[in-house]
Amino acid sequence: MNPRELRDAFGQFATGVTVVTCTNAEGQPHGATVNAFTAVSLDPPLAQVTLGRTSKACDFLKGKPFAINVLAADQLDVAWHFAGRPADEAPAWLDGPTAPVLEGTATTISCRPWRTYDGGDHLIVIGEVEQVVVPGRDPLLFHGGAFRHLSPLETGIHWDGSIDNPDHGWFDATATFTPLAQSAALSTSA
Repeated sequence: MNPRELRDAFGQFATGVTVVTCTNAEGQPHGATVNAFTAVSLDPPLAQVTLGRTSKACDFLKGKPFAINVLAADQLDVAWHFAGRPADEAPAWLDGPTAPVLEGTATTISCRPWRTYDGGDHLIVIGEVEQVVVPGRDPLLFHGGAFRHLSPLETGIHWDGSIDNPDHGWFDATATFTPLAQSAALSTSA
């Protein structure tokens, strides 16, 4: 398999952008930009990140708590900062319940170590979620090798024209239903 072709294929899956944060060997906050993040389980609550084996964060995460910071749409500079292009002004840190977290994110998922698995040239790190914070900000996205942002899909059809509109529900309170078997009997007797 051609690595560039495989990378391009993987890049067609749009993802959010996260910074995995933990503490380094000296106990100082450390972060790494990662887009390989996924929810694993609701019971127990588990989340997964995948880090390159040669990354510093990979060493720092061994058996230690961490946080998954889902970056907000206005945090492009933060994504680049933790991807190796330091910003002029360092991102702001906050104390988290398990590890340091970043200020201004779209979501923060604080984890305790759960399991680590071999992932070839990457390490698959699964954490047990201890706490989430969801401020309601739009996320930063990544697709096809470029950062993106959310925008509504322009279909030319407004959602209000659909019976599936969640603002109106499937049926109103006055809806009544005839069971299928009874309905079939009514149409044969008519």
